[in-house]
Amino acid sequence: MRVFCRLTKKPPGNRASQLSDAALSQAVSQGNWKKAWPGHRPRPPSFSNSNNDWSAGAAGVGWGRNQDSPPRLGVRPPFWFVWLSRTFRVPPRFRAVLHVRGPRGPRPSVRLEPGSAPGGSGGGGRMSAEAADREAATSSRPCTPPQTSWFEFLLQESLLEKHLRKPCPDPAPVQLIVQFLEQASKPSVNEQNQVQPPPDNKRNRVLKLLALKVAAHLKWDLDILEKSLSVPVLNMLLNELLCISKVPPGTKHIDMDLATLPPTTAMAILLYNRWAIRTIVQSSFPVKQAKPGPPQLSVMNQMQQEKELTENILKVLKEQASDSILVLEAALKLNKDLYVHTMRTLDLLAVEPGMVNGETESSTAGLKIKTEEMQCQVCYDLGAAYFQQGSTNPAVYENAREKFFRTKELIAEIGSLSLHCTIDEKRLAGYCQACDVLVPSSDSTSQQLTPYSQVHICLRSGNYQEVIKIFVEDNLTFSLPIQFRQSVLRELFQKAQQGNEALDEICFKVCACNTVRDVLEGRTISVQFNQLFLRPNKEKIDFLLEVCSRSINLEKASDTLKGNMAAFLKNVCLGLEDLQYVFMISSHELFITLLKDEERKLLVDQMRKRSPRVNLCIKPVTSFYDIPASASVTIGQLEHQLILSVDPWRIRQILIELHGMTSEREFWTVSNKWELPLVYSSVILGIKDNLTRDLVYILMAKGLHCSTVKDFAHAKQLFAACLELVTEFSPKLRQVMLNEMLLLDIYTHEAGTGQSGERPPSDLISRVRGYLEMRLPDIPFRQVISEECVAFMLNWRENEYLTLQVPAFLLQSNPFVKLGQLLAATCKELPGPKESRRTAKDLWEVVVQICSVSSQHKRGNDGRVSLIKQRESTLGIMYRSELLSFLKRLREPLVLTIILSLFVKLHNVREDIVNDITAEHISIWPSSIPNLQSVDFEAVAITVKELVRYALSVNPNNHSWLIIQADIYFATNQYSAALHYYLQAGAVCSDFFNKAVPPDVYTDQVIKRMIKCCSLLNCHTQVAILCQFLREIDYKTAFKSLQEQNSHDAMDSYYDYIWDVTILEYLTYLHHKRGETDKRQIAIKAIGQTELNASNPEEVLQLAAQRRKKKFLQAMAKLYF
Repeated sequence: MRVFCRLTKKPPGNRASQLSDAALSQAVSQGNWKKAWPGHRPRPPSFSNSNNDWSAGAAGVGWGRNQDSPPRLGVRPPFWFVWLSRTFRVPPRFRAVLHVRGPRGPRPSVRLEPGSAPGGSGGGGRMSAEAADREAATSSRPCTPPQTSWFEFLLQESLLEKHLRKPCPDPAPVQLIVQFLEQASKPSVNEQNQVQPPPDNKRNRVLKLLALKVAAHLKWDLDILEKSLSVPVLNMLLNELLCISKVPPGTKHIDMDLATLPPTTAMAILLYNRWAIRTIVQSSFPVKQAKPGPPQLSVMNQMQQEKELTENILKVLKEQASDSILVLEAALKLNKDLYVHTMRTLDLLAVEPGMVNGETESSTAGLKIKTEEMQCQVCYDLGAAYFQQGSTNPAVYENAREKFFRTKELIAEIGSLSLHCTIDEKRLAGYCQACDVLVPSSDSTSQQLTPYSQVHICLRSGNYQEVIKIFVEDNLTFSLPIQFRQSVLRELFQKAQQGNEALDEICFKVCACNTVRDVLEGRTISVQFNQLFLRPNKEKIDFLLEVCSRSINLEKASDTLKGNMAAFLKNVCLGLEDLQYVFMISSHELFITLLKDEERKLLVDQMRKRSPRVNLCIKPVTSFYDIPASASVTIGQLEHQLILSVDPWRIRQILIELHGMTSEREFWTVSNKWELPLVYSSVILGIKDNLTRDLVYILMAKGLHCSTVKDFAHAKQLFAACLELVTEFSPKLRQVMLNEMLLLDIYTHEAGTGQSGERPPSDLISRVRGYLEMRLPDIPFRQVISEECVAFMLNWRENEYLTLQVPAFLLQSNPFVKLGQLLAATCKELPGPKESRRTAKDLWEVVVQICSVSSQHKRGNDGRVSLIKQRESTLGIMYRSELLSFLKRLREPLVLTIILSLFVKLHNVREDIVNDITAEHISIWPSSIPNLQSVDFEAVAITVKELVRYALSVNPNNHSWLIIQADIYFATNQYSAALHYYLQAGAVCSDFFNKAVPPDVYTDQVIKRMIKCCSLLNCHTQVAILCQFLREIDYKTAFKSLQEQNSHDAMDSYYDYIWDVTILEYLTYLHHKRGETDKRQIAIKAIGQTELNASNPEEVLQLAAQRRKKKFLQAMAKLYF
């Protein structure tokens, strides 16, 4: 509530009248009453406890009969009135007039009018005419009382009962429970700034007692308490009830005899154990997650703490669930009434805790709970618990059924007017119905069972005809929900799809029943019915007409039902193509009754016009499968088998059969998916024998396809059969197949044991060397085999062979061997002295030449000469696309690092580069290029991005590659993505920041780039924190960033991550200067931590900084990952 004061001037003759309204208001607001009223000695009005009757004037709130008595309202003065009077020291001769409106009215105001008190000098005790008009105009405004604060209930004992008696108390009772327990459970902080558990003092005990009294006012209704209180709060409340009810702490409830305990103690134990099993049951239900608001670190931490606390409580409750169930089972054997604490008994406990046992535990104290009411509630809760356990132990459903039906009996005895037995009877009926289905009673007859139970019993027994009968009868009564009927149909569909073909007819009949129900209720026809009715026959139409006839009572049915049924039959006729079936429907009695003669004739004419050639007298056409198979059909079937088969022997048999049937076809063209490289197909298609040509072509094509889809087992079988075949007549094709089987063995090893780092067998390495050294110029070969062999040698670190043992002719003839030799030599000489960088320079020159562009001069039509650049230069030993394809076959980390370093250096040589990319071993490359214009730097940039993406797919945890990726994003102004990879690079080499990030990973350059990313993302608090990570803290940047008020990060939530006292002192000064009190207190709290004391040893300060680094980087990772 806001209170505004306005002072009206006193009548002439007083010095106050010489002051203007503004001056008088300023004097009052400054507390200068001598200036406003000279000679007056201000003192606050006296509020005596004996005179609590305040008088209400006709126009608001006025002073009483004399100057010293307060206004009389019938209640104590509200706290804002006391505060106002004591703050402004209102003189007794001024009368306060309060104007209060509701939320939509004008703001509350208080007018202080001089001279309105009896005997005053201003008006002789009478109100001025202007004041009277103002008060009359505002006297009808409704008053909104202020919300009562929790501490007021501590100051006045009787206030709680008065507050709870209100029709709509504000705050509500459950809110009071939360406030009382929250204040009572607040931890304290000692002089050493250490958090201590809540003290057991009088204040906290009174707060807990007040919470219990509010719950007693609610009659301990668990439905209300569970709906409004969280699990931790309700757990604390019920534990306080156990404590105040003299339940010994640490004693298991199962060990206590409820019959010998006092009534209030036994009832407290029952309440706690009822809540325990109810909470377990409630936690098993799926809960829709609330839509999260804007991410705030403090709110998220609080929610996480509450979630963890709730999970811990649930874990304990589930461990004790069996004990709670036994306690409640024992309660059902009690034959005496129980009593629960009321506000009166709780007051007695608070006044004389040592002398109230006889009072509160006697038969007359507390709220009486009859035995039947207690047993009814306990049976219901036990039934729900047993039902929840039935999902894992079906035998428990019998216990649930027993409890629920006992609950129904007790409700019938008690009646629905019970005050203490609150049970949702609709939910109870649902439980009973479910139990009837799950555990049908042995003495129940079919007439006593509900339709639900009858359907489930029929489904379990396989009596599907009875299910159809129930559904047809339900089409008249509409007792079964359509959702239940659809679930039955889905269950039948699932059984039919599992191979039970006998259910296909049942599925159609159930679907037809559901469709007729949908039609009668005006819903659209399901897609399932249209699918099942695609091929109608006489039996389906007869059944559909029977269901329609039995589902509508023509004498009692409304016009809407008749219209829906008529429209359905008409649409079915329009969807049929066979007039014979149309006449079956149109001649049916139901169709004749529902449709008029004109409508029927019009429909039949439409059908005749649509199918003029249909003659109902001819016999149906013979089925396609009854036609004898011709030679063309047999050939087609064999070709189909040829396409699908991967068995070499079967492929051979099929081709022999096909060639025996016809010799004119080329069966290698059957499938357009059978493709061979041109160098292979030209040799294979030159084979003169047609059968051998088709067999070799198909075997090789299928083998290459299986190798592509990584079906290496079948590929090996196909290649082995092809090798055996070509060995007999073609040495050239034999060598081709040996080369392809070598490539297949490389693929098999790399996809199998090579993934775990196991070296390949020596035989495979020898075969790779033999292939590279092979000198057979007339043998067709694929370039991919050379690439894979060289990459294979590099991946398995065969550097000695590549650098020393490769024949000279091979270096001249095979560019991939040349490139592999340079890469192997560079890796081998990397740790050596500076003079050993000759091979690195050679590799540099080869790659620069590949990435260079060739220029051509062309004369245009106007006679001018223009320069044309070609992307794919022929100056290098290979094209750039071939180089990139080869590099993407490498997996050795050092080789990939070297080639990445080379391309990064080549990228940085560019003159117009703004932000360099960093990489390992970048210093081994030349620092300049003689002719920069000849290099295609756009192609270099694309290659760098492609290589980094590929390298991270090989090993996503290599921090140097992650830094390169981050630098690329930084150079292209993608700052959020850059931060993601900078943080990931630090996370992978520090166990997600649980260890210190190595300084060679987070160098000053990396930290400065992270700072710039955060600054450009307007995350200025993160900038200030990252400035601490530098070897020399950048105070200038940190202070400048903290001065920014438009920050897009968590701001003061990050203050706990600052360990530099100078930055924290600047924050304190900055918030004080801006008047931001709350943020200033957060900064003061952060700077006041003992571990940041400058007098601490250096090890302590370093440990504090490291801990804050860890938490900050983990928070950043959660934000940007």
